[in-house]
Amino acid sequence: MSSAHMENHRVPLKHMSVRATLPADWKKGTFIGRVWRPDVKGPSIVTLGKDGYLYDITASFSTVSKLLEEKNPAAAARQAQARGEKLGSMSDILTHTQSGSPRRPTLMAPIDLQAIKAAGVTFAVSLVERLVEEKCKGDAKKAPEIRSRIEMELHGEELSELKPGSPEALRIKDYLIKELGFAHHYLEVGLGLMGEVFTKGQPMSAVGHGSPAGLHPESAWNNPEPEVVLALSSKGKIVGAALGNDVNLRDIEGKSALLLGECKDQRASCAVGPLLRLFDQSFTLADAKTMDVGLHIKGKDGFELHDGSSMKKISRAPESIVGQMFGHHDYPDGAVLFCGTMFSPTTPRGKHTGFTHEYGDTVTIQSDKLGSLTNVMVSTEAAPKWKMGTRALMENLAERGVRGAQDRGRET
Repeated sequence: MSSAHMENHRVPLKHMSVRATLPADWKKGTFIGRVWRPDVKGPSIVTLGKDGYLYDITASFSTVSKLLEEKNPAAAARQAQARGEKLGSMSDILTHTQSGSPRRPTLMAPIDLQAIKAAGVTFAVSLVERLVEEKCKGDAKKAPEIRSRIEMELHGEELSELKPGSPEALRIKDYLIKELGFAHHYLEVGLGLMGEVFTKGQPMSAVGHGSPAGLHPESAWNNPEPEVVLALSSKGKIVGAALGNDVNLRDIEGKSALLLGECKDQRASCAVGPLLRLFDQSFTLADAKTMDVGLHIKGKDGFELHDGSSMKKISRAPESIVGQMFGHHDYPDGAVLFCGTMFSPTTPRGKHTGFTHEYGDTVTIQSDKLGSLTNVMVSTEAAPKWKMGTRALMENLAERGVRGAQDRGRET
């Protein structure tokens, strides 16, 4: 890839400082992540020290998945840091990441072997927009008229106040399906007893802060989805959180709900970062469930959008979604869960009647407790290929002599 081509993929330097990336209270929290080390040709697990340096703890925990199996992951990470290798300052590694330096350590997504799952239609606004997409059949020009019709037919009903599966929610669901002819599949997961949980990407396929994020070249109507991403142990215990961009192709999914896999899982279409904040005294599940998630999009065409999502308005409790996941399935390497978003942009852009991405858009997702995740949108054809899967990781760790078994089952 030419240097000129790479330049188009780079996140502006102002987004890659410590101040822009980390939350204001980062020194109080327990943060872990992954860094690509060219000297060992593979990733290392790191913790963020109070001195602003990243410490390689791969000798203690060969994968993030393994660390999250500890009884107290935050305490285990702090103990491992004491015997870890001082790798470099967060500031320097962010700079290397922005420049795309092949000879310097660079930041990666802070997850590895976990299954990457996502919950859909967990917010009322999201439900309305999924209904709009289905009626549009992929044609964005029809969206304003259909959106107005839905709002008129609801006669002031506040979907956000409905508890999915409740008698009132089921009544409205049946009315919209039987009387108005709206798609039952979206209404079922939005208002019914069971929520939608789908596979967003393969383990280790997520990209991190500062990396390009991918858009399918056949999509002409798409948007970012700013979300809280929960980290889960193999037992379904929620142990931490990060930010995520569940890139969405509205036109492709709108043509058929069966195309969900096509519109959600492509090269670089899943971004997670900047680091994973583990639960401790400074950050709890209660914080994750009540946080506001901001969004800023800036295009090369001068377009700019500020919006966001609030976890306070989620219709399904995250614990109930996790319970649904683990009720009849197993995740031996743990999982991460995108909790869903209420962000469904309708702001016109150029010739489009609503919002859609342009290549080169800089997308920043931010929260006070998790920091900022920034990516530049590119075609999936232009995004760097994902090369290191599970087999390659295991081979790399073996070549490096990494065992990381001494902490297995240790009480912390």
